[in-house]
Amino acid sequence: MGMFSKFTKLRKNKSFNYSPRYYDDKGEGSPYKLEHRFDKFRSTAHTTRGLKNKFSNAMNDMKVVGDRNLKIRMLIIIAVLVFIFLYIIDFELSIFFPK
Repeated sequence: MGMFSKFTKLRKNKSFNYSPRYYDDKGEGSPYKLEHRFDKFRSTAHTTRGLKNKFSNAMNDMKVVGDRNLKIRMLIIIAVLVFIFLYIIDFELSIFFPK
């Protein structure tokens, strides 16, 4: 067995003394953690599991006063999509109007 020990012996892993060039040890957090610049200000960037939590976060975001033009644009887009859907399924609006 002494003859095969040269081939079966495992060598040690190399270890390197790596220190990041621009890392200030007194700063906050890990230098290896990749985080977007504005994640701490976003309510949707945090991990929330479950459909109920996602829906409640979306509703809370809608309650925040936002851009009025964005809301009007969204309503117009939804209305156009609904009318396109009704046209595709050949829905007649005449049933709502008396003759």
